[in-house]
Amino acid sequence: MRVGFIGLGIMGSAMAMNIHKKGFPLIVYNRTRSKAEPFAKLGVPVANSPREVAEKSDVVIDMVTDAPDVEEVLFGRDGVVYGAHPGLIVIDMSTNSPEYARYFAKRLAEYGIEFLDAPVTGGDVGARQGTLTIMVGGKREVFEKVRPVLEAMGKTIIYAGDVGNGQMLKLLNQIVVGIDMLAVAEAMALAKKAGIDMDKLFTVLSTGAANSFTVQYYMPKMMKGDYEPGFRAAHLKKDLRYALETANKLGVPLPGTALTLELYNALVTKGLGDKGTQALLKLYYELSGIKE
Repeated sequence: MRVGFIGLGIMGSAMAMNIHKKGFPLIVYNRTRSKAEPFAKLGVPVANSPREVAEKSDVVIDMVTDAPDVEEVLFGRDGVVYGAHPGLIVIDMSTNSPEYARYFAKRLAEYGIEFLDAPVTGGDVGARQGTLTIMVGGKREVFEKVRPVLEAMGKTIIYAGDVGNGQMLKLLNQIVVGIDMLAVAEAMALAKKAGIDMDKLFTVLSTGAANSFTVQYYMPKMMKGDYEPGFRAAHLKKDLRYALETANKLGVPLPGTALTLELYNALVTKGLGDKGTQALLKLYYELSGIKE
């Protein structure tokens, strides 16, 4: 099965590399060509356009920032649809919304292209280690056909049902991720102000009922003042916005998500959108008058 991969950012580059390591014939494309250099050095072909990726692939995976980027890759100038051929499958592994997933599926069907929405969770460490959780919406038979490719990138592969359900599961995940980060940042800010030893706080949180991925993976970074991204704050802001938009359409109040989104809005406004989600602590420290 020939695989094309579009989008070689923090997550995408690691995911594509794992596909290569599993022996799938691979071709890659990135708007900023320099990010494809590690693949070129390994002898992996680097395409000049998404169209070329589609022409030379059975499965095209995109891992880009937001729905407009997906739309550009698929339908823009030299987009995937212009390289369409019988049997082509597109897997959107970006995070956007169930509504967008259904929109992409409908438009791609006009070109005879099958579509799956398959966002992931697990952060940069999961992408590198090939242990991502992947949530997949679309036709069951299409999912089964590409399962080996998905298993090259993830440890837990969940078939969620119809198109859009993968994105819905991801948004639910992001609600918990965002609020959990909020909780850790609040606890750390109060601990700092109260003079509590952070190592002791970490021991309590990581061994008791408060334990989580955020505590285990991000809190040690926060303790060291390491705000470099495993997952960018601006991306979480985008995901929480989609979650609230979906909730509003369904009439479900999400006050915790709304508060978390506003804090990430503030973080992005302060120019910290390219930092990791753990940079929320900087905002709490500033609001509390705490110097790092």
